[in-house]
Amino acid sequence: MLKKISQIAFAIMMVLMLVSCKNTKQKLQEYVVTYNKNIAPSFRAENVTLTTARGYINDNKIELRFETGLDQNEGNKLASSISFVKLIRSMIEKDQIPRQLIEEGVQFDVYFLANDNTVLDKEVLTGESLKYILK
Repeated sequence: MLKKISQIAFAIMMVLMLVSCKNTKQKLQEYVVTYNKNIAPSFRAENVTLTTARGYINDNKIELRFETGLDQNEGNKLASSISFVKLIRSMIEKDQIPRQLIEEGVQFDVYFLANDNTVLDKEVLTGESLKYILK
């Protein structure tokens, strides 16, 4: 009787473990929903007026967009190239951009946009580029 109960308990635990394991695509979807629902509404950074995330499951990619009130000009491009990397580094350290997803092969295309939605700066986060950004 005790042996039978142990076998049933073991089988139930195995099923629960399999169900609770998420694959990378599920984590990608979950991150995008969580980012847009919890992180984006309360996100604060200098010059950032809005931030959103989009997931591309088949491409294993997430796009983060940071819209600003800055004009598209060389001075703002130069300044944003410095401050944008600091912002990304800070977000990784706070786990707002999860290092685990990047290490699992998810690519983050991160855009810093001017007030006319043109690109001031763009960073592509991969396992390889992560080393340089976190220096």
